[in-house]
Amino acid sequence: MTTTVHVADAEATRELGRRLAGLLRAGDLVLLSGGLGAGKTTLTQGIGTGLDVRGQVASPTFIIARVHPALSGGPDLVHVDAYRLSSLDEVDALDLDTSLEDSVTVVEWGEGKVEALAADRLEVEVRRPRGGAATSMDDLAAPAPREVVLRGVGERWAGVDLAALAEAG
Repeated sequence: MTTTVHVADAEATRELGRRLAGLLRAGDLVLLSGGLGAGKTTLTQGIGTGLDVRGQVASPTFIIARVHPALSGGPDLVHVDAYRLSSLDEVDALDLDTSLEDSVTVVEWGEGKVEALAADRLEVEVRRPRGGAATSMDDLAAPAPREVVLRGVGERWAGVDLAALAEAG
């Protein structure tokens, strides 16, 4: 099942992430795709808030992966930026499969790189339909509506009502 949620700006994107966190559980793999500045990290910030994890969720571009421990007994958040990874061997070197069962793992730029980690996953594409991808720092800071397309893959997501995320927004 595929659901599209329209959000008005970055704050609404974070709020969608917070609501999405309510559906996530330990063992979930979330693949985020979208252009530069589309809102992948912003959505992950909301997921981090919803999961009640420690630390500021920021793009892990240069360190590749960052673990945010849970503060209230829920799953940890493992936030990965696979943009700089070019092969499955590099993904394997991160040992993401060792933390997958106990954490919610969110991978930005993971499309075509990490699907083999789990048969069940949530694929999320964040789009900035007007103006497309950001081309400058001003574009990144400017309020911009987004479309967030969510698609559950596998048994785990078969009975999950992703459309409720659109209705709650």
